[in-house]
Amino acid sequence: MNYRTLLVGACFVAGAFSGPKAWASSHREAPLIANDPLADNTDLYCFRSPDDPTMITIIANYIPAQLAYGGPNYASFGEGIRYEIHVDNNTDTPGDDVTYRFTFTKSNEDPTTFFNIRLGLQNLLTAYTMEKSTDGGATWTTVITNGIVPPPNIGPRSIEDPTVGLGTTYDALINSALMTASTGEQVYCGPADDPFFVDLGGIFDLGDAPRQNSTSRDGLARTNVHSICIKVPIAMLQKDGHPVSMAANILDPDFVIGVWASASRKAMRTLDPMNGTYTESGAWVQVSRLGMPLTNEAVIARGNKDLWNSLTPYEDLANIATFGNYFYNPELALYMDDEQFGGAVPAFSALRVQRNSLQGFDFGNGHDGLFGLKGSAAVAGTALDDAVFGTLLLPAAASPRSVDLWPIFHTGVPNMRPYQLATGKGGDPLAAGKPFINNFLPNGGDMLRLNMAVPVTQRNDPAFSSEGIIAAAVSGLTDPAYNTDASLQFIPNMDGFPNGRRLEDDVTRIELQAVGGVALAAIGLWFDDYNASNPAQSPVTNFLLNNLNYSTGVEANDATFKTTFPYVAAPWRGTSI
Repeated sequence: MNYRTLLVGACFVAGAFSGPKAWASSHREAPLIANDPLADNTDLYCFRSPDDPTMITIIANYIPAQLAYGGPNYASFGEGIRYEIHVDNNTDTPGDDVTYRFTFTKSNEDPTTFFNIRLGLQNLLTAYTMEKSTDGGATWTTVITNGIVPPPNIGPRSIEDPTVGLGTTYDALINSALMTASTGEQVYCGPADDPFFVDLGGIFDLGDAPRQNSTSRDGLARTNVHSICIKVPIAMLQKDGHPVSMAANILDPDFVIGVWASASRKAMRTLDPMNGTYTESGAWVQVSRLGMPLTNEAVIARGNKDLWNSLTPYEDLANIATFGNYFYNPELALYMDDEQFGGAVPAFSALRVQRNSLQGFDFGNGHDGLFGLKGSAAVAGTALDDAVFGTLLLPAAASPRSVDLWPIFHTGVPNMRPYQLATGKGGDPLAAGKPFINNFLPNGGDMLRLNMAVPVTQRNDPAFSSEGIIAAAVSGLTDPAYNTDASLQFIPNMDGFPNGRRLEDDVTRIELQAVGGVALAAIGLWFDDYNASNPAQSPVTNFLLNNLNYSTGVEANDATFKTTFPYVAAPWRGTSI
């Protein structure tokens, strides 16, 4: 979306373990999990199902960046690993409210060959058991046994050939693997195209995205992952068992859920030197977790990455002294500040965080942001009032991003002042404005939060945007269909990241824009080139436009997503790479 075209001439209503070598180097968020790809949780998605809005789809991906031709030992879900999807829907109950656990077994149908598929037999025949808990993991019910996992998409002779292969199609294999749990959930576990898109080479070359002297490229193009996909009725996830038809409105706080995924292994592995086998024993230990995208990868510093993976989100607040400053003063913001190291990262030149917003508020690292207003009448009754949420959002001086980046990652954003669009605020960012997000679940943990009451933006809608909530904010501030008053109404893409995460959402771009201060601007804390003393000046300034028009150079996946469950694209074929 070209926001310069959209915005110029418009006026904001401001008054208005060791694995095979067939993996690339993505998603490896922490040193320890980089050596254990089978347990590496790469991405998590949660969205209202576009073809059935009474359902929520959760997708947890594992085993990073598989090369489709990576035989003879192709990737598959690991044995001896607990893969889990966790849902929190009620801050009054401790821990998970709904948990899904998957364990996998493998067998060889013909161990006399080095081929993976031959003469209708599979040598990576994988099955799974799915269990469900609704009491924080105290008890479990088995809801699927002998679940089918499709084999790797090796090539036409292995899959289609009726004489030497399986004599079927890969689409048929996917369809045969669509299972229904005894409790009603639809499930798919198996290979898929990696839906994440990002220029890995540029990003990790000290922030060279978009690349300054070469062409940006999707580092995950034509690679696969293994997906666990669950399609769940909204009433099964809502804390009181209510269907979405009972929501009070499209931002009903009772329909907010927090979702995270994990992988755990037994504490000890003992190798047998006589036959090359091993046994596992001891307690289960969490080795990987994922909620919001890119948290451990690009926010948590290297010295704490393994610790982060070992904790649950429910332990995050107790460890705020260790992790909080990574969000209050993110490293990436240093490269978006010309008084720090902005000049050393030219690719981020369009992203310049506010150092003098409204000529009074400095959000640069180490500065106070809105902390100077703490305890004042200006924040009374807002989410920044200690009497409302304690010190959660204004914890201390020199913590400028506690008001935007911290809640986005750790609490969700409430539909209350000041977290409403500048539309209708009359120039006061702390005033009431136009509601556009409410996924507040203040358990203090890093989760992907979704308000299930927010309607779906259909993928074929001309207004659909991979920019998610940012696109919704722009429309709510500039489009006459939405910006004439501050009433609550559905704006396209209110169902996008960071309100959940759709497969299409460009999360790398959105998060970099957020670090650059775009969420602050959306609520009326405009960029520094806006003169607050000049009521005739439009907040649509060059700094704002630069941020909105920023691109990493990679803006979409390289494969087309399915329009029906499991939505992920089929895995790439080994002979087509």
